[in-house]
Amino acid sequence: MGAGPAALCIASELVQHGLSVSALATHSPQKPWPNTYGIWAKELESLGLESLLEYRWKKTISFFGNGINETGRKPTEHNFDYGLFDQSAFQKALLDKCGDLPWFIETAQDIQFKNSITEVICSSGNIYQARVVIDASGHRSPFIKRPNHGPVAQQAAYGVVGKFSSPPVEENQFVLMDFRPDHLSKSELEEPPTFLYAMDFGKGVFFVEETSLACSPPVSWSKLKERLTSRLSKRGIVIDEIIHEEHCLFPMNLPLPFLNQPLLAFGGSASMVHPASGYMVGALLRRAPSLAKQLAYAISMKPDLDSAELAKSGWQVLWTPELVQRHRLYQFGLQRLMSFDEKLLRSFFDTFFKLPTKDWSGFLANTLNLPRLILVMIRLFFISPTKVKLGMIGIVNFK
Repeated sequence: MGAGPAALCIASELVQHGLSVSALATHSPQKPWPNTYGIWAKELESLGLESLLEYRWKKTISFFGNGINETGRKPTEHNFDYGLFDQSAFQKALLDKCGDLPWFIETAQDIQFKNSITEVICSSGNIYQARVVIDASGHRSPFIKRPNHGPVAQQAAYGVVGKFSSPPVEENQFVLMDFRPDHLSKSELEEPPTFLYAMDFGKGVFFVEETSLACSPPVSWSKLKERLTSRLSKRGIVIDEIIHEEHCLFPMNLPLPFLNQPLLAFGGSASMVHPASGYMVGALLRRAPSLAKQLAYAISMKPDLDSAELAKSGWQVLWTPELVQRHRLYQFGLQRLMSFDEKLLRSFFDTFFKLPTKDWSGFLANTLNLPRLILVMIRLFFISPTKVKLGMIGIVNFK
């Protein structure tokens, strides 16, 4: 169920494993995806998929100073390639792997479990049956059950692809985070922090996006647009032409689904968004093959398994005990960061990117094993300034 990157990733892998697969979505899988997808290039290289990048930057930097003096203007150099997917090529590659997979353009209204099968009942009245159903329709799915842990923090972003009166970033440059707050009023400094995510597309075209890492309730798109305009104006820049506007909003700390439910999930509906960074596409590409392999194996070894047993088999691979523990650590870290004001958050990230590249990049990609992740978090604590340390343990009003 679904037609976005998560749905196509898992559907294509299931087809590759020789399973009989059908897909159901509210719109055609050919419909262009609306938002951009970024990834550290090494993640794709490890999968042999770097050809799917439309843009790749070697000059990758962030700003964590105050922006007022020369020290505040000095960037942190990441020396680690970043890229944006060629979305049409990425989408086409996955659709090609899906082969002749049949697509039903329907809206699921209810899902019922009868005997050994699952029934998807659509608003049209049509009913579709399967041995197991995978909900990859996104985090808003009403069908996946999960515990209620209170308000969910969301990452929000407003961005513009366009042409500007002067370059908002240098030529061939990618800015992961620009936290410089010199365009903000004193009262705005008390509001939830936001940062600029920006890049040069070449030929006078740039992408700039004001982003709130995580907040509950989320920072509004109108506020983010206002912040972006103010940030550009501070540097004497105006938008001459808007080619595309981007609006993003998704949960960062969505609780894990109940792992004993008979409906399987993948992607946002399975809480696969990285709680500390917001990234997910790399995880989709890495984890889809193992889930598809497990389902194919379970069906071939025990053809009489019912939907609940097949789903359980899938959940066990999708959320292993180690992945669950890593997810909890990331959620704990995010909860602490959400309590930081902009000055403390700038100090935290300035320290974070002083870690060895393999550690901070593995942290952001969720590719560190559990023992290594714990060691990295301990090391980060010990190299952090005192105020950041106190923030990490919950004392955020230290003066």
